[in-house]
Amino acid sequence: MATVRSRVPRSGQPVPASGQPVPTAGQPVPASGRPAPTAGQPIPAPGQPAPTAGQPVPAPGQPIPTAGQVAARTDGLSRVPSPALVVGAIASVQFGAALAATLFARIGPGGAVLLRLTSATIALALIWRPRIRGAARRHLALAAGFGLILAGMNLTFYEAIQRIPLGIAVTVEFVGPLAVAVLGSRRPRDLAWVALALAGILALMHGDTHSLDLLGVVLALAAGCLWGCYILVNARLGRAFADGSGLSLAMVVATLVVLPVGVAQGGGRLLALHSLLLGAAVGILSSAIPYSFELEALRRIATRVFGVLMSLEPAMAALAGFLVLGQALSTREGLGIALVIAASAGASLSASRRTPVDV
Repeated sequence: MATVRSRVPRSGQPVPASGQPVPTAGQPVPASGRPAPTAGQPIPAPGQPAPTAGQPVPAPGQPIPTAGQVAARTDGLSRVPSPALVVGAIASVQFGAALAATLFARIGPGGAVLLRLTSATIALALIWRPRIRGAARRHLALAAGFGLILAGMNLTFYEAIQRIPLGIAVTVEFVGPLAVAVLGSRRPRDLAWVALALAGILALMHGDTHSLDLLGVVLALAAGCLWGCYILVNARLGRAFADGSGLSLAMVVATLVVLPVGVAQGGGRLLALHSLLLGAAVGILSSAIPYSFELEALRRIATRVFGVLMSLEPAMAALAGFLVLGQALSTREGLGIALVIAASAGASLSASRRTPVDV
């Protein structure tokens, strides 16, 4: 969750969300589950190989369409304002995470991750069969490593939101992509965004409403670090595989890694109708809806607007946590989230001023 949004890719060409090359200093900071883009690109969503220039960016875990599928988008979405579509995609992702949290008491975080990854793996395998034969060993190793990162990132994040409020977890997780976005920067302005984000994290750690579980905070930070690794490795994966087969293979690895954890936590309850239905709903909210909305929005929206809107993800996560999970936040915690949002938006605007935007 690429700047030439009006161009449609060739049939069979990957149109991924995440997995962009390493961002330059001060580049837009992605929202929850979305890695940082290259200079001037809007922020993508997780689980996709790196796009070529001019490709629109889909949302987390969603299959990549052919040109015919893109052309077949509904007229209804084309009439919706682009900012509304982006905000709708953000809401879908975060309410999907909140809905997943309701499964924890029944199947645990590992079980919820397993259901989500399994559905995404099946969907991708129907489009791109994971191919081992003919692939270079180093490329297979890269896909396997990316699968390990995917598994770890999802597990640590779901384990974190079992222990701390969703809005706080997403905000803490932002440290990873924000650090990648300003990695190597020598501009004081860019480093100031990191300082602002850290101030927000400190405010969250001293909130009035919640005595934050330290392990939950550590897990959210770990998820953020893995998110940063995800950004760097997914860029290489997109260049190593011409289509989405690398991602499909990585998803198989991620699912196999999570399988023992998910089965140990969920057991036979994973196959209960309630679990399967909610798991499918989480998949739709986390993949299908955001993909459709963002694909249409990215054809028309300005890069700087997209980056700033995606910075609202922690606030949307806090809202989803409150409405779905009853997680209220104190004034201090709200201020901490606002500081991280300001840091992300500032980094996005700073990058858009330095980089020409092709629209």
